[in-house]
Amino acid sequence: MVRVLLVEDDKNFSFIIQNSLEQMIGGYEVVTASNGKEGLEKLAQESFDVVVSDIEMPVMDGITMVQQIRQRSSAVAIIFVTGRTQAKDVIQGYHSGADLYLKKPFLPEELDAHIQALIKLKQASASARPAAKEAEEAVYTISSYRFYPEQNKLCHADEQQSLTHKEAQILEILCREKGRVVSRDEILSSVWGTADFYSSRSLDVFLTKLRKYLSQDTRIQIKVLKGVGVCLVDSIC
Repeated sequence: MVRVLLVEDDKNFSFIIQNSLEQMIGGYEVVTASNGKEGLEKLAQESFDVVVSDIEMPVMDGITMVQQIRQRSSAVAIIFVTGRTQAKDVIQGYHSGADLYLKKPFLPEELDAHIQALIKLKQASASARPAAKEAEEAVYTISSYRFYPEQNKLCHADEQQSLTHKEAQILEILCREKGRVVSRDEILSSVWGTADFYSSRSLDVFLTKLRKYLSQDTRIQIKVLKGVGVCLVDSIC
C-alpha cells in the first residue's frame, strides 16, 4: 500500500483527494496536514512514499517545506498540486526539489497515474545504484574539482560547494558520460521524470548554476548543442 502525505489547507479539496485515492484499486493510505510546518512534523514521525502538496498555505508554504525535506532526504517523491500556473512558478517548484508539478484542476485518476509513475522511477533509480559501500563513496574528478554525488558536494582547493539534489543528479549524469553528448530528454526523464517545456526550462537554469560552480577552472565546459543535447567537456581527459 502506498503511503501519501497530503499537505493542503483547503479542507474540502483535501477530503476529495484523500477519499478518491483511498478508494482506488491497489490501495492508498493518505495522511493529511494543513500547512508546511504540520507536514514536516508528520514526516519526522512517520514514513511516506509520496508527498502531495499545495504551494500557497498559511504558517509555512509548500516551497519552504519541500526545500527543508530535500535537505534531509532525496528518497521521497514530491508532487506539487497548485493553481499557480506561470512558467516562473513551475520552474521555482522544480528548483525547490519537487519531482512533478501538477496544475489544478485535475482528476484524481491523473494524480494516481503520476504517483505510480514516480514510484516506479524511484524504485528503478534505487535498484540501479550499487549497494556496496565503495559506491556510496564514489567521487568524480573534473579537472581540479572533485565531485561527491552521494554527499551533494563539489570541492575545489579548500572550497566546498553544497549542491541541491537535482544539481547533483544532473552533474552525475554528465560526469558518467563525460565527453559524450547526453540528450536533453535523457536528463529530463532521469531527473524530473518528464520532458515537458517547464522541466526543460528548469534544466537550463540548473546548467547555468553548474557552470558558475565550475568556473574556477577554464578547462571545464558544459556545452549545450541545440537540438542534440548537453556535454561536459574536461580538457585534461
